[in-house]
Amino acid sequence: MEPFTRHTGIAAPLIKDDVNTDQIAPILPARGLKEDYQAMLFHRSRRREDGSEDPDFVLNKPQFRSPGILVTGQNFGAGSSRESAVWSMMANGIRVIVAKSFADIYRENCLQNGLLPIVLDGDCSEAFIARVIEVDGKGPFTVDLVAQRISGPGGGDVTFEIAAADRMRLLEGLDDIGLTLRHKDEIVSWERRAQATQPWLQSTRDNR
Repeated sequence: MEPFTRHTGIAAPLIKDDVNTDQIAPILPARGLKEDYQAMLFHRSRRREDGSEDPDFVLNKPQFRSPGILVTGQNFGAGSSRESAVWSMMANGIRVIVAKSFADIYRENCLQNGLLPIVLDGDCSEAFIARVIEVDGKGPFTVDLVAQRISGPGGGDVTFEIAAADRMRLLEGLDDIGLTLRHKDEIVSWERRAQATQPWLQSTRDNR
């Protein structure tokens, strides 16, 4: 996956709690062999019943049509584990989500795909939300994973915490396969030892 070090973009405020993966990436009626993940993002939320765009939905507003950062509430990404709820974010250029909390599986899917999930707690979260709303897309914010800092218009820098292992895998662009391949030499060495000492484990013949 693509490494994450720093990302600059407009911050769009979707200040709701318990936004679930079916809302983020609904299953569209006309499904093909290749999904349009860009169109999938919040597809039902962005439309009225007659199919026209809802101008009140935040991502339909002119200043937020191409955000790089999404700012939201508690338990973001609840519901099913569909990975398309992360892919649709990435397809729209969103590389950072700042939330009060994340559903565990959704957060893990973010880390597996190079999308940075940031949790801001308490007063820090409320102050940042108010700042993003006040800025209203007039200027970009920069999220620096190396420094663990958010900077931008309307105030000073905001620091955030992230587990060292999660930070490392994002900075180096490592999903679970990538993390495993860091131990390739040890894996190859074990396979050679096993082949020499336990050759019966290597056989694929059907002896029935």
